Amino acid sequence: MKERTLILDPTKLERVIMRMAWQILELNSQEKDFYLVGISKSGFKLAEKLMKCLSKIYDGDVRLGEISINKKNPPKGPTKCDLDPEDFKGKSVVIVDDVLNSGATLIYAVKYFLVAETKNLSTAVLIDRNHKRYPVKADIKGLSLSTSYQDNVEVSFEDKAAVYLV
Repeated sequence: MKERTLILDPTKLERVIMRMAWQILELNSQEKDFYLVGISKSGFKLAEKLMKCLSKIYDGDVRLGEISINKKNPPKGPTKCDLDPEDFKGKSVVIVDDVLNSGATLIYAVKYFLVAETKNLSTAVLIDRNHKRYPVKADIKGLSLSTSYQDNVEVSFEDKAAVYLV
């Protein structure tokens, strides 16, 4: 069994998420409302945590959504969002994911929102692994982590939320 190395313990993870919330707020300071859209599973869980932080520091209206993408083969699988594209037309949208690895998942999420004619589109990731194959970047990063291709980053938002290198 591979050894797990703790990258962010629960306290540090909470602090990183709060810092990301402040950065999201700075990017959207001119907006009275905007959307946080998490990529299914862990990206959405991170978006929920960011939403809790934003509710403490922002008086405007933040709407939460989830986008589903086939992470194994993004071009082949359907991309679905639980929000109607008319809802965010002309609005600011922040796409949220837990780990940016090759960039495939994030770029297909960006593609979905580009077609929807958003006013402003930005991306936020908890961990940026710096292994991009696609020309996509995270506007907001919790942590940049240089890893080997063999390493995996495991993000847990359960009782003892933490990030591990496996």
